[in-house]
Amino acid sequence: MNADLERVIGLQRLDTAADAARKKLADEPEREKALDARLEAARQSVASTKARLAENQNARRAIEKELAVHQGRLSKFREQAMAVKTNQEYHAVQHEIAHAQGQIKTYEDQMLNHMLEADDLTAAVKKAEADLAAEQKAIDPDRKAMKAEHAELQASLERIVADRSVIVAALDKHVLAIFEQVSKKRHGVAVAEAKDGICTICHVRLRPQVFNTVRRNEDIVQCDTCQRILYFASAPAARSASDASSQAAS
Repeated sequence: MNADLERVIGLQRLDTAADAARKKLADEPEREKALDARLEAARQSVASTKARLAENQNARRAIEKELAVHQGRLSKFREQAMAVKTNQEYHAVQHEIAHAQGQIKTYEDQMLNHMLEADDLTAAVKKAEADLAAEQKAIDPDRKAMKAEHAELQASLERIVADRSVIVAALDKHVLAIFEQVSKKRHGVAVAEAKDGICTICHVRLRPQVFNTVRRNEDIVQCDTCQRILYFASAPAARSASDASSQAAS
């Protein structure tokens, strides 16, 4: 294989790997936001459930006050009933007693409902707190993994820069200029495999004489349509470059 052709294949493989690493690094803030959102949702669930429990407790205290008022009235009416002297007074007091008893029953029913609701809310608070703890436990390893991945990606980029500089130093300047010009125009993919007479990235059929030249891998040949540097995948290393280039272009 032509030495410069082999170099641009290696250069493309490095550029594709670098682009993938940079994209992952660029995605990190969104991934962090997603983790924060999960944790915040769990915290909000705890806070809202506790707020409902607090509202329940406030309502119960208000009912207890009203209940105490009506129980006091009932006691007063019962005392009055002992002291009445006429049937008319007796019936009037009995009416007030019945009304007070009805009010007391209403408030007692409300109290019971709030107590049952409080039991459910107390259980809901415990569950929400357990869910928060579980979410925190699940997110912590994710954050650690992201931190480790970040370090590995940075190290990978440093290695790629070093390896790329070696290839660039050895590459013919004219070929390097072609590579960089096409890479800039074609979203970072300047090299393409030619297979079955077709450029595998732009999918346009090559002229027979062009494909025959490419098959020999002895010259720098560009696709007439997309201008990418073409090669024929006659070696596993070249096949790997083809896969990387295709993924980057897709």
